[in-house]
Amino acid sequence: MVNQNFEKDFALGDRTFVIESHFEGMDRLVVKYDTEVNIRKGQLKDAKQILEIQQNVIAEHDYLITVLDEFNKTIEQQIDWMHSILENDRETIIVAEISEKTVGWIVCQSPGRKRLSHIGSLGMMIDKNYRDSGIGKKLINEVINWAVNNPMIEKLSLGVLSTNHRAIALYTRMGFVEEGRKMREIKMDENEYVDDILMYKLV
Repeated sequence: MVNQNFEKDFALGDRTFVIESHFEGMDRLVVKYDTEVNIRKGQLKDAKQILEIQQNVIAEHDYLITVLDEFNKTIEQQIDWMHSILENDRETIIVAEISEKTVGWIVCQSPGRKRLSHIGSLGMMIDKNYRDSGIGKKLINEVINWAVNNPMIEKLSLGVLSTNHRAIALYTRMGFVEEGRKMREIKMDENEYVDDILMYKLV
């Protein structure tokens, strides 16, 4: 079963996905600072850079549930996690790279239970130096393409904190719709609570 906190922990400002056959001849994205971004399927060799992005984003971001002192994943655990995704036909992980450096990634994980196996839960992180450059939109487009071409996936879902207005706006533009919210679900500090917004897109 997918951890229900997973989606919020990776719902930042952007996202992506695609099936392997879609990568051949894939268009490349040129961002506003004239840097070529390559979008491709993740590989085990990406584990270290993906882990570094997780650590950095968790350290600087207010839109996540997890705080840095709670995040203690090792590189071995990261490799195991990625291996399980890459071996599952209902799951995928895609990276965005510039000059062979990973600057963002998106993951789709599917619950193990049969009656929930048609759902793909999305999570994404992008290096703070590369946000607002179109990478997130490109990633989301690709995950939608991946899901449309995967007969096992019928619904994409994600969770996002109600204070993360940029992410909500992006998901809405990409066709995701709010299907509910958990009120005062996250307690940021003693007197601050945040709603957990659930969004979806049928594919």
